[in-house]
Amino acid sequence: MTQAAAIDKTPTRAARRPGAFVDDYLSYLLARASHAVYKEFDREVRAAGLTSLEWRVLATLSDGDGLTIGELAQEVIAQQPTLTKLVLRMESAGLLERRASADDGRKTLVHESRRGRDIVGPLLAASKRHEAIVLASFQPEDVTALKKLLHGLIARFHSPQD
Repeated sequence: MTQAAAIDKTPTRAARRPGAFVDDYLSYLLARASHAVYKEFDREVRAAGLTSLEWRVLATLSDGDGLTIGELAQEVIAQQPTLTKLVLRMESAGLLERRASADDGRKTLVHESRRGRDIVGPLLAASKRHEAIVLASFQPEDVTALKKLLHGLIARFHSPQD
């Protein structure tokens, strides 16, 4: 049985103990769901020689648009000093490139290198397969509604200062 199948069959504490705070509090539910879903896929990320944060950086940059360190830190949920050090290490490893922005030469943008794309490409495909397995027991309209709600939450609490 896959981790995703086990998730579906495991009763929450609230089902065992009605009214349990942690099983009805949104922040805990989101964190637990995120951990449960990502835990299985993390094995593939580590097998590719990446940390979770390196994966998030490469996946975020996979659309091809370069980002500043500040923008990237916000997207990958990392503190800017931590991410700056990581970007330098990833650049040294040949996974990233820093280039001047075409619009503003004073601004440096972080981009994936060819090597970074070669590593993240198969992981992007694997992540979509993993997502399909995790969501297979849900109706398509429920998946769409879930993603819409999550996007709404992110937009509501998104601020440039984060």
